Amino acid sequence: MAKEKKLVEAITSMSEDFAQWYTDVVRKAELVEYSGVRGCMIYRPYGYAIWENIQRELDARFKATGVENVYMPMFIPESLLQREKDHVEGFAPEVAWVTHGGYEELQERLCVRPTSETLFCDLYSKIVQSYRDLPKNYNQWCSVVRWEKTTRPFLRSAEFLWQEGHTAHATAEEAEERTILMLNIYANFCEDFLAIPVVKGQKTEKEKFAGAKSTYTIEALMHDGKALQSGTSHNFGDGFAQAFGIQYSDANNELKYVHQTSWGMSTRIIGAIIMVHGDDSGLKLPPRVAPTQVTVIPIAQRKEGVMEAAGALNDRLVAAGIRAKFDDSDKSPGWKFSEQEMRGIPLRVEIGPRDIENGQCVLVRRDTGEKIETPLEGIEETVKALLEQIQADMLAAARAHLESHISDAVTYDEFRDAVENKPGFIRAMWCGDEACELKIKEDTTATSRCMPFEQESISDVCVCCGRPAKKLVYWGKAY
Repeated sequence: MAKEKKLVEAITSMSEDFAQWYTDVVRKAELVEYSGVRGCMIYRPYGYAIWENIQRELDARFKATGVENVYMPMFIPESLLQREKDHVEGFAPEVAWVTHGGYEELQERLCVRPTSETLFCDLYSKIVQSYRDLPKNYNQWCSVVRWEKTTRPFLRSAEFLWQEGHTAHATAEEAEERTILMLNIYANFCEDFLAIPVVKGQKTEKEKFAGAKSTYTIEALMHDGKALQSGTSHNFGDGFAQAFGIQYSDANNELKYVHQTSWGMSTRIIGAIIMVHGDDSGLKLPPRVAPTQVTVIPIAQRKEGVMEAAGALNDRLVAAGIRAKFDDSDKSPGWKFSEQEMRGIPLRVEIGPRDIENGQCVLVRRDTGEKIETPLEGIEETVKALLEQIQADMLAAARAHLESHISDAVTYDEFRDAVENKPGFIRAMWCGDEACELKIKEDTTATSRCMPFEQESISDVCVCCGRPAKKLVYWGKAY
C-alpha cells in the first residue's frame, strides 16, 4: 500500500506547510484549476458537484421558510450604486467597472456586481406599494466580482459563486426575526450537512456589513486554528429604504419605509470543508455533502467473477439511493485506494475472490481508516447506517477540535500569549471602543470575530485598555 501511494503525487503535510497543503489538496483532488484571468478559477466537475449539493440543500431550506428565487442583472449603473453612501464606500476598492460597449465609451460606467443590494432596492421601490405587497423574501444564486489583491481558491477570488437573499418587511421586528432565522439556517446547515460546528454572534460596528444596521455571523475554526467567516445575515433597518424611496401604505393608509435584510453564503464554505476535515491524505468529505459517498473497488479484478460481483454490488447501492461509484479502471487497487482517500470519498467497499466465496465485502472508513468485514446480505442498510455514523463522528471530531481550541484571556499579556501560542478562538472582554479593536489587530493581527449571543462576564475590564468591559468577544486570526 505504501509503495502504491507513491504513484499518486504527494501532498505536503499540514504540519510542514498548511497553506501549501491546502493548495495541494485543492489541485490534486481536482476541485479547481487556475484560469488565465488573475484571481479567477475554473470549477472542475468534482468541485462544482460539491457546490451543487450545497446549493440543492440550502435552496430547499430557504424555500421551506417562504423564500423565492429570482435573478438580477450582473451590471449596476454607477448612479444607482451611489445612492447609499456607506454601502458604496465599503465596496469601492473592490469594484470592477465596465467603461466600454464594443468600441464605444459608455455614457455611464457599469459596476460588475460585488453584491446586489442596490438592484433589489431598485426593484422593491417599483413593486412595493402596499402592506399587502409585503414581505418580499427573495434570493438569487449567482456569481459576484470583487477585485481582490490576494487570492486563494475558494477562500478569496476575484469572482466567486454564492447566494444572496434580500428581503423587505413592514416592521423592524419582522426584519430582525428574518435576519436571525437565516443565520440559524446557516448554522444548522453547517452542523447538520457539513459536519462543521460554528460560533454564532454579532459583528462589531467596525466589522459589520457596509450600510447595515447590524450584522450577524457564523464563525468556523479551521484545523490550523484560524477562523473563517462562513455565513452572514444583515439587518439593514430602513436605511436602504430611505436612500431608495421604498415606501408602502400601511393599513391606516400612512406611508412607511420598509425594513430590509440581506444574507449570504458563498463557495468559500468549500474551503471550510477542506480545512476543517481534511488530513495529510487529502480531502475528507462528510457523507451528506459528498458527490460520491461510496467507491466500490474490485480486488484481483482479473479473476473470474470479481468484476461482475463488484458491478452488481455497486448497482445494489445505487438502487438504494446511495451515491456509489464502481471503479472498474485497470489501475492497481493501491492506486485506487489512494485516489479514493485523496478525493475524500467517505466509504470504500472492497470485494475480491475470498469475499465472494464468503458472501461478504470489506468496508473501509475514510475518516478513521477502520476496516469492517460485513455480509453482502443487507449491505444497503449496513452502508446507509455507516454513512450516518461517519457523518455524526466527523461532526463530533470537529466539535472536539473547536472546543479544545478556545482559550480565555483576562489581561493583555495573556491575550498576546494566546494569540502567539494557542491557535484558535480567544474569549476576552471588550470596552466597545474601536480604538482597542484596532490596537489589538495592529499588535497581534487578531481580529474580533463576533460578540456571541450567549454573553458571559469573564472579567470586569477590557482586555486591551482596562476600562469597564461591555461585551465578551471571540477574537482570532482569520482567513
